[in-house]
Order: sequence, then C-alpha cells, then structure tokens
Amino acid sequence: MKELHAIYPELYGTGYSEKEMDERFEALLSRHCELFGTRDAEIFSASGRTEIAGNHTDHNLGKVIGASINLDTIGAVTKRDDSKVIIASEGFPVCEVDISDLEPKEGERNTTEALIRGIARGFSDKGIEVGGWQANTTTRVLKGSGLSSSAAIEVLTAEIFNSLYNGDRLDPIELAKMGRYAENAYFGKPSGLLDQACCAHGGVIAIDFKDNDNPAVTPLDVDFNDFPYSMIITDTRGSHANLTPEYAAIPPEMRLIAAHYGKENLREVDFGTFLSDFGRLRSEIGNDRALLRAYHFFTENRRVDKMAQCLSNGEFDEFLLYVEDSGNSSFKYLQNVYPSSDPQEQGLSLALAYSDEILAGDGASRVHGGGFAGTIQAYVPEEMEEEYIRRMESVFGAGCSTRIAIRKRPVSRIL
Repeated sequence: MKELHAIYPELYGTGYSEKEMDERFEALLSRHCELFGTRDAEIFSASGRTEIAGNHTDHNLGKVIGASINLDTIGAVTKRDDSKVIIASEGFPVCEVDISDLEPKEGERNTTEALIRGIARGFSDKGIEVGGWQANTTTRVLKGSGLSSSAAIEVLTAEIFNSLYNGDRLDPIELAKMGRYAENAYFGKPSGLLDQACCAHGGVIAIDFKDNDNPAVTPLDVDFNDFPYSMIITDTRGSHANLTPEYAAIPPEMRLIAAHYGKENLREVDFGTFLSDFGRLRSEIGNDRALLRAYHFFTENRRVDKMAQCLSNGEFDEFLLYVEDSGNSSFKYLQNVYPSSDPQEQGLSLALAYSDEILAGDGASRVHGGGFAGTIQAYVPEEMEEEYIRRMESVFGAGCSTRIAIRKRPVSRIL
C-alpha cells in the first residue's frame, strides 16, 4: 500500500488515518482475489460531491458552485476477455451486464445494470472502444445524504472504460456527460449534470449551465484549509419516501414563469422584466409559489457569481454571509426545506434552527442538495467542531454529522 501514500492527500486531505486507509485498500484487493481469483488489479477512485451554491438552479440553465469531497467509492478492476461487465458492490447483489447488447431494457430501469449499459452505449455512440471488465467496490459516500453516491458510481464506471480501453482519452466533464446520458436514457431519471460534474472533476468548480450540452466549467483556486472553519454535513435521517412529487414540482414551476415569456427556461428571462411584471404575473398565472421559486432562481444565480468571487479572493467572512443568504432564499422562496404535503415533518428546519443556536452567529448553515428531507451543510469554527457534532448528534443520533474535506483529484485510476 506504500504506493498509495503519496496519493492519499489528493484524495482525503489531511484528516485521515494512513493505517486505516491502507487496511481499506488491502481489504479491497483481498476481496477481488476472493471473487475473481487475482490480486493483480488496478484501483480506481471517484468521489462524492457537495453543493456549495446554486440550490436548484441547474435544471433551468443556471449557475452553481460544487466540489468533490474526501468521501469516495473505490474499485479494484481487472480486464476480461469477453464482453461482460461484472460489478460486486459491497452490500449489494453482484450485477452482470453483457455489453455486446447495448439496447435499453425496460426491466433494467432504475438499476445499476441500466447505468452500465447506458454508459457503454454512450462510449459506443461516440466511436470510443468499450470492453469487458470485472470489479468489486466499496464506498464511504453516505447514501441518501445529497452527496451523490449514485453519480460517484456512474463516473467511476465511465472512467474504468476510459482508462482500460482508451488511455484516458475523455476528460472528466465528458465522463460526467456519459453518466448523465445513462441516467436519462437508460436509468429513467431526468437529471442534470451537476452531480456527475462535481464527482468527476476534482476540486471546487463553478459551472454555468447556459449551454446545457456544453456547460462552462471554471475551477476556483481556493483551499478551504486556509480558513479556520470546518464544513460539516448533518443527516437529519428523514425519509425520502413519497417526496418525488415535491422535487419534481420545482423545475416546471420555474418553467411556468419562463413560458409566460415564450421561453423554455428561466435563464432566458430578464430579471428586471420579471420584477416589473410581478403583479401582472401573479394575476395571470395564479401560482404564488412559482413566482417565489423564480425569484429564488434569479437571486441565487447572482449569488453564485458573488460567492465564486469571494472564494477566489479569499474573502471567507463575506462568503459566509452569502451562504446564509442562500439558505434563507431556499427556505423562504424556493421552499424546499420541508414538504408542503407533510408540514409536521421538519427535520431540516429543526437542524437549521439548532445549528444557528450552536453557532451563535459565527459560521453559517444552509439546506444541502435537493432538500425536503436529508442534510444541512454548516461552516463551523474549527475550535467548535467537536461541540457542534456532539450537540447535533444529541438531536439526530450518533454519526449524523460528518466533517467534509475538499478532494483535489478527479475521478481516476490511482494504482
């Protein structure tokens, strides 16, 4: 494992145990030998991601800031001589796909098999080589926490094809597009590119989705270790069951406003015109929530630019003020902090209230990711980190809060 010691800081920052990581990778290789009869495997890693700004703007061609994180999915991989892809993910049944047939299968929708077949099809449609391989994986990307465990496995799969058969021909954003294509066309989820792009790229990036097929990606030269705050994600452990209609209502309500101007997405509408038409729109559309969500879109888009500038200039105190503004906008205007269908269930609201009480004005917190249930993100003074986690755990249970570090390395073969 000594070969990996120089790579660990690029994956996990500074807050990791070298011994623990050695044991993790050794167990991965041992399991590969048990499953496939060889330890002569290549090792790949893909991270989860965190959203820093741009809550629910990407689906209307908006702007976001995101980053890859120190929680990753790792895989031990060997080539096969046939056209089968076999993945044994820890805790899940082994999945096997014969990629000699790349047509979508109705029975595979919402499965890992669909993602594998779809990614292989994306490569094939571009005239890029694909072939068989076998892998076992294990992950530390927290599931159901808005850290994109599914996007991590997608870009990992794409990078395995990219590395084994194409000499890393595709860059991280192209790999992210492969994941999005598979999700849309094979898995059956109409997702954007945000999650995959952040998992694939490495570091902190600003993404402008004005051209959704070719988003503008700007790496931000910022090291969060330069600032005396820890980023902590708290999982409120609320159920996502029956919340699909809540998530699904946001993009079309924003587009309802855009359609009033003959446009498909809010990005194509002028903010000033929208404000001057506020009263008329309310009367003609008859949907106050759509107006509020549109207002969030416009102001959050502007906030992303300001937050990116703050990070690039090292103005972290001002950045934290915008984090609070972003969170308040999500709560008041976007309205994705608790489900309107079940207002008694307000885990995120409770977490934000308790976080504010602990921080007492020093730091910031906001809803993280899709919302309605799930996680909040907080920037906590380093000297308060242990107290913050202890007190949040007293409400939401042991292990609910996790310190997150920014990962520098993109999805890649690491050994």
